[in-house]
Amino acid sequence: MLFAESDKVILQSIDTAAQNVVKYMKDNGLVLCTAESCTGGMIMEKVTSVAGASKMFCGGLCSYSEEIKMKLLGVKSETLKKFTVYSPQTAGEMSAGALEMFGADAAIAVTGVAGPGDDMGVRAGTVYVSVRDREKEISKTLRLYDEYEGLDRNRIRLLTTLRALETVRELSGTQKER
Repeated sequence: MLFAESDKVILQSIDTAAQNVVKYMKDNGLVLCTAESCTGGMIMEKVTSVAGASKMFCGGLCSYSEEIKMKLLGVKSETLKKFTVYSPQTAGEMSAGALEMFGADAAIAVTGVAGPGDDMGVRAGTVYVSVRDREKEISKTLRLYDEYEGLDRNRIRLLTTLRALETVRELSGTQKER
């Protein structure tokens, strides 16, 4: 797909997704936390820009380095050695660690390559998202370069933020079925 969406449209979509997440979490008395790497706190910023977010967001961690991922989120060094920092396994351990650290009901974690350029043989636009509650995890591998042309660092971060917020709503949909 061509990157036909303007940044304005993407930002509006993110705002809507953040409003939906805040409303859902508040309406259900649930608390959200984040562990972000490649988005650098953008998910937190978008959630907390919504009025009333203080009722459903307890905090987040921008865990850019492997050391912080291990020290604060409990990501295992074995995971980083075997799968690298850019993996669904790392994202999963990040979300589990955030859930534990913050004592929240749900957690979002993202790790990947925002670019420019590739890192450790991983193409820019490859992102791993883990969204979980205490019972279930939804893990996604985003290959944004397959969907969009003209990606740059900011667009990768914006699109990752949008997809992560949408995944929270997917998790909430599975909660309704229980």
